[in-house]
This record gives sequence, C-alpha cells and structure tokens, in this order.
Amino acid sequence: MGFNTLTPPNSQDSVHETLLEFNDNRLLIDLCGEFDRNLAQIEHEIGVQIVRRGNVLSVMGAGVERGKAAATLQELYAKLEAGREIDAGAIDGMIRMGESASESGFPGDQIEMFNGGHVEIKTRKKLVEPRTAAQKSYVQNLFDNEMAFGIGPAGTGKTYLAVAVGVNMLINGNVDKIILSRPAVEAGERLGFLPGDLGEKVDPYMQPLYDALNDFVPAKQLAKMREDKTIEIAPLAFMRGRTLSRAFVVLDEAQNATTMQMKMFLTRLGEGSRMVITGDRSQVDLPRGQTSGLRDAERILAGVKKISFNYFTSKDVVRHPLVAAIIEAYEADEA
Repeated sequence: MGFNTLTPPNSQDSVHETLLEFNDNRLLIDLCGEFDRNLAQIEHEIGVQIVRRGNVLSVMGAGVERGKAAATLQELYAKLEAGREIDAGAIDGMIRMGESASESGFPGDQIEMFNGGHVEIKTRKKLVEPRTAAQKSYVQNLFDNEMAFGIGPAGTGKTYLAVAVGVNMLINGNVDKIILSRPAVEAGERLGFLPGDLGEKVDPYMQPLYDALNDFVPAKQLAKMREDKTIEIAPLAFMRGRTLSRAFVVLDEAQNATTMQMKMFLTRLGEGSRMVITGDRSQVDLPRGQTSGLRDAERILAGVKKISFNYFTSKDVVRHPLVAAIIEAYEADEA
C-alpha cells in the first residue's frame, strides 16, 4: 500500500491526532479533490479536522471519529491506487458503510469486492457501488434469489440498483433480456386523452426507468437494444398473458399495483428469470378502498424460499440530505 501511519512527535498529540503519509503525490491530489473538497466532505460528515502538510494528512478529532476518518482516507486512496475514481457519492458510501462491510458470495466475475468488502457492480458505462449496508444486502439478494422485493422510501436506490444488476446480468450472459415495468396508475382513464400513440402516452410514466438505463448503457447501444427488444419498458398491463423466460424483470412503483395485478405479474416468472419488485408503501396512488398488491404480497409470500424482502429507511436515502430529513419529518407526523 502507498500510505503509512505515522506517530506524532509529541506523545500527548497522539491522543487527538493521526498522521497519514501518502507516497504518490498525484494520487494524493485526487484524494484531496479540487480545492480540498473531498477532505471538506469527510470533515463535515464525520466531524474531524484534516490538515495537509506536503504528502502527510493530519486528522484531528475525538478517537472514534478520527479513526473512522483515517480509515476512510486509506480506503479511498487504495481505491485510487487500483485505478478507480472517487467522487462525493463514493466518499459518502465509504463513510456510511464503515466497518459494516463483510465478505459476500457474489458471482466472481460480475461483482468486484473492493478493499474493506465494498461492492462494485459492473455495467457498460460505470461501476455502481452500494452506499449503505441495506443497499449492499439488497444487491446480494438480487444475485442470490430468483425473486426479490425492495421496499422503502424514495431516494434509497431500490430501482437504480435493480436496473444496474439487470444490466450486469445481461452483459454477462446470465439473462437474454431486461424487462422494466410500472403501473400507469396516475394516468387512469385519462390516458386516452393524452396526445400521441400508446408509446408516447405512457412514456412520461416510464421516464425514471429510462433515466436509470441511460446511466448504465451508452445511448447508441441502448437504442439498438430497445429496437431489438433486448431491453423492454412497458406498462404493467402489457405483462398479462406473457411467460418471461431468461429475463431480468423489474416492477417499479409496485405499491400502485392491485392485488390481482401483482398476482398476474409474479406468475409471469419463467425459466432462468429473475424478478425484482420495488415500491414505497407510503406513496400509494390507488383509489380509496383499493388494497395495494405490494402490501398483500408481503403478507402472503412471507417465508417463501428464494424470495427475499429488503427494507430501506430514511437512513438509506442517497439523494440530497434534505430528502432524508423530509421523509423523517413525515414519518414522525404519521407516528
């Protein structure tokens, strides 16, 4: 490794200071970030002070926080040594994961276990890394189980990670196609009044799925895959009557599926397929008195082997920090 932990010259200082020496100044510049913004992020999130002196970083603060900051800096530097890039998201994820990272049973050529047990999912355009322990457990279950549920508030990466795993399985030959679906509940009976053909009518409701795919697959390749039906994006109603074999199938916004729609969707599972169902129980748009199929599925399928249920909370929100605060405020009001 290209870093060393030094002992401060004054033994009393060692109680409040940890010195880290980095051998490669070029990588150290990347570690610090432009105008030391990476250091500032670590200082803010962990509650320490970091001072750069040449190729040495001095981490000052209370014992636990100082140790966490030092470990984060060392892991990020090791990531740079391995040829990876780091950004605000990678730093946030490394801090959140902390010491909770552990070895995993992912397929070796599909998932990279990075220093400290961090997980990276390979896609065509980028490496995707879970940023919380719940996300990491969720990703593992997506690979280990033929059917997985991801349930929790907005911004926790449920759909994003599912699509990333789907792209990974497609490029590694584990499945032959990706099928992404959502209930178009918001449109209701008004769908026919929207301009354009059926595809243009439902496109606005499918946009979050397009956004995720665009992050993982180059535009030209994605257009070709959609043209030859290697990747399909369709409303839930279009699933009726189909048997989905060797496909990675994602149902997003599943809280807006009725009980009958959910049963119809789940029974589409064919040989060699994987199915992921994501939803947020607090955002049901069904008519009053209509039971959410997601809630029924939780109750009915609990305990069925090879079906995993993964739950997220506001602590797993990886969007703007204010999103987590908003979710917590609403949860407190409901309580």
